[in-house]
Amino acid sequence: MKRAYYYLFYKLYKFSKAAPSNFLSDWKAELIVDLMLLSLFSSLIPYYRVFVNPKSRVGEGNLLFYILIIISVSNYFIFHNNNQWKKIVNEFDKLSSRRNKTGSWIVLGVIVLFIANFILSFYLYYNFS
Repeated sequence: MKRAYYYLFYKLYKFSKAAPSNFLSDWKAELIVDLMLLSLFSSLIPYYRVFVNPKSRVGEGNLLFYILIIISVSNYFIFHNNNQWKKIVNEFDKLSSRRNKTGSWIVLGVIVLFIANFILSFYLYYNFS
């Protein structure tokens, strides 16, 4: 699981590195990972309210803000403390182009699933709560 998480960061890093502005690509990749995790956690709130307890007040305060802070600080220590991101990039650069191409499709699929999950959770919330 840890290796998959690192690979997600690696592919997002490579994608941001290929963008017209590759300035701070490591930070952009971490920001995308942060936002993906925040979307995952924020999609749990509508699911909880629709399927478990419709009268719940979960998520009405600063819960998502605190979750974002925890995610960001954790990812800082995972990727940027002691420039760990450079070791991750060097490790995955050694993979064959075939494995990297397959990994790119898997990462794309994961990103699409995160987006679809986020949209579905709010669709269910606004239509069935």
